[in-house]
Amino acid sequence: MIFRSIWEHDLAWSFRRSPVTIVAAALTVVCVGAALLAPWVSPQDPFNMAGLNLNEAFTPPAWDEKGLGQYPLGTDNQGRDILSTIMHGARISLGVGLAAVVFSLVLGVSLGLIAGYVGGRFDALIMRIADVQLSFPAILIALLIDGVARVALPGDRHDELAIPVLVLAIGFAGWVQYARTVRGSTMVEKEKEYVQAARVVGRSPLAIMLAHVLPNVMGPVLVIATIHIATAIITEATLSFLGVGVPATRPSLGTLIRIGNEFLYSGEWWITVFPGLALVVLVLSVNLLGDWLRDALNPKLR
Repeated sequence: MIFRSIWEHDLAWSFRRSPVTIVAAALTVVCVGAALLAPWVSPQDPFNMAGLNLNEAFTPPAWDEKGLGQYPLGTDNQGRDILSTIMHGARISLGVGLAAVVFSLVLGVSLGLIAGYVGGRFDALIMRIADVQLSFPAILIALLIDGVARVALPGDRHDELAIPVLVLAIGFAGWVQYARTVRGSTMVEKEKEYVQAARVVGRSPLAIMLAHVLPNVMGPVLVIATIHIATAIITEATLSFLGVGVPATRPSLGTLIRIGNEFLYSGEWWITVFPGLALVVLVLSVNLLGDWLRDALNPKLR
C-alpha cells in the first residue's frame, strides 16, 4: 500500500510522464553509485602508488591500436587508470558538493527564518550582507574564503584540511539564495491564522518557527538545494582546476581535468576529455532533476 501510494503521488505521475527526467535520474543513479562504490568496483586503486606502473603511462583507450584491455579509457601521466580516477574523483566531488549544500542550506534557512520572523534591525543587517555578497561572483567569494583559510592555517596542515576548507568556502558562497527565499516565505506565513493561534496559546517564537513556519517554507528550499548541488560541484571543479581546491594526492574531477589539460596539446586527449565528460554528465543530470522538481512542485504548471 505504501509503495502504491508513492507510485500514484503527483510527483511520481509527473516523473513517469517525463522521459528526459527518467534518463537524468538513471544517469544520476549510475554516477552516484559508481562514486560510492569506487573503492570496491573500480579496476584500480589510483591512490596506491605501489600498484602503479610508470611504463604504462599515457596508454591510450582500449579501442586504440596501442591501447590495453585493462585500461578501457587509457591511463594518465602516472600510469593510473582513467576510469578508476574518474570514479574516485567523482566520489570526492560529490562529497564536497553535498556537504557544501547542506552547510549552505542550514546557514541560509536559519538566518532567513529568523530574519523573516523577527524583522527589524536583524532582518535589515542580514539582507544588507546578502546584497553585498550578491554583488560578487560566487567563485570569487569561495576563492577569498579559501585564501584567508590558507593564510590562517598552519602550512603543514593545508592538505589535511583542504576538503573542510573547500566545503566551508563553497557553503559560505551559496547561503544567500536560501536566506532570501526563506525570509520572503516566512514573512507571508507568520501573518497567517495558524501562527496567530500558536501565539495565542503561548507557544514560544522558537517553537513557532521550527514547528509551524519551517515545514511550510521548505518546498522552494528543496528545489534550490537540488539545483545548488550541481552548482557546488562546478564550483569545486573550478577551484580544483585553478589549483586551490582538493590536493593532488586526492584528486577530484576538477583536478583530473587540470592534470590532463597539461598534456592535451601533446596528443594525450583522453586524460582530460573523459573526466570532463563525466563532470558534464553528472552536472547535467542533476540540473535536469532540479528543473523537473521545480516544475512538479509549482501548482501553476500542473
